[in-house]
Amino acid sequence: MRIDRGARFTPHVFADLAIKNADDLIFGVAPRPVRCGLGLEIGSGKVYPEVNFTLPTMELTETTWNDVLAHYAEIGRQVVARAVQLKSPGLVLEFELLPPMTERPEWGAEVTQILKAHVVEAREKNGLRSALRVTPTDIREKGKPPIMREGEPCELLFRSFERNADAGADVLSIESVGGKEVHDKALVSGDIPAIAFALGVLAPRDMTWLWARIREICEDRPGVIPGGDTACGFANTAMQLAGQKMLPEVMAAVVRAMSAARSLVAFEQGAVGPSKDCAYEGPIMKAIAGVPIAMEGKSAACAHFSPVGNIASAMCDLWSNESVQNVRLLSGNAPEAFAELLEYDCRLMNAASASGQAKALRDLLTLSDEWLSPQAAVLSPAATIEIASAIVAKTDPYDRAVAAGIAAVEILYRGRREGRLSLGRKEAQWLERIGDELEALPSDWRDLQARLEPEYGHLYDKASYGLARNVSRAEKQESGR
Repeated sequence: MRIDRGARFTPHVFADLAIKNADDLIFGVAPRPVRCGLGLEIGSGKVYPEVNFTLPTMELTETTWNDVLAHYAEIGRQVVARAVQLKSPGLVLEFELLPPMTERPEWGAEVTQILKAHVVEAREKNGLRSALRVTPTDIREKGKPPIMREGEPCELLFRSFERNADAGADVLSIESVGGKEVHDKALVSGDIPAIAFALGVLAPRDMTWLWARIREICEDRPGVIPGGDTACGFANTAMQLAGQKMLPEVMAAVVRAMSAARSLVAFEQGAVGPSKDCAYEGPIMKAIAGVPIAMEGKSAACAHFSPVGNIASAMCDLWSNESVQNVRLLSGNAPEAFAELLEYDCRLMNAASASGQAKALRDLLTLSDEWLSPQAAVLSPAATIEIASAIVAKTDPYDRAVAAGIAAVEILYRGRREGRLSLGRKEAQWLERIGDELEALPSDWRDLQARLEPEYGHLYDKASYGLARNVSRAEKQESGR
């Protein structure tokens, strides 16, 4: 996708699906492929590995900084060498900054420069097509309530984007946290109205503000593209809590669907993909915006467990391992070992595509997970189209989040009625409760804000979301921006 740098940008509100039929949702193919980095085109027929890595347990200080750089130099050298040896047709490296590397933008930029040097060398010597994704940490959540649009953490975050872009990043992404201060409390309390407010009002407002600035940083730097965001701090938190039996799986599944409304905002503000690997809501982004997506599943077991190990790859364009520490295994260091694991998965998907068997493999990947967990049931191609259709039928992010949640509840109800999804008594009770509470939500989010104010109002800074201190009738005339 080409970014027109000469025209004034107008945010896009998606009113239709880029992919209308579940049969057309398939790995390796996106309606709007992305060219980036060193000769790489994502979404044009092939799935590529995206290797994500981090340091072993160690302190980040001035004293240890040279050791830190040595680790990243080793990772870059070994992962690229593995890709070359395996004759990979393409590779993406993702460098997720640790918080101190965002707080000191020159640190993150130094690592970016080291990693970029390795992929450039591999392109020049071996012809390896590649791209480097760089993901600064959203450090704005410091303080109670966090101040999201000004102050030192905010300034350092944008400086980190700029420094890393200048140092060689090809794709910029973030795991943004706007609205998390409300969502965290709502999630552990099982408070569906507050979850809807966090995902449908606060998070999209922050995303609108944040991604306009990320897009501008990219526009000023030809060759750097705005990738995408992830609901990691929301839906992945729910997934992990459900895995620990701390909240119902059906809630995690519904939160996943609702989170797509806030992740979509990045693409409305000019992001072009590939979306972030830990955004399991990615298939919905692909169906609506037509962008290529990164996904993770069984290959992310080094970082976290999940009930969606196979189905997550059914529609991916990049296949990732989440994040693995640079520790020694019997074969070699973990990042290069995971580069090999990912490459073999990608080979299988690409061989299926080349032989006309892509849909058959996609359906098997889906079938193996789909009805073993509510969280997998909302990620099938058919469920993706259903949830995506519910989202584009609305225009306001709050309405979209609620509609996505109701669609997810209906998918789970239907699966249970048809005997495909087995739910225990408590899970079934929770599903009914979630459905009833979503249906009972006020049509105007401002009424919901007023209702939640006594319990949640102190948790978030209203100015950080462009909200007035007191909900007034004048506000009700405003748009949901």
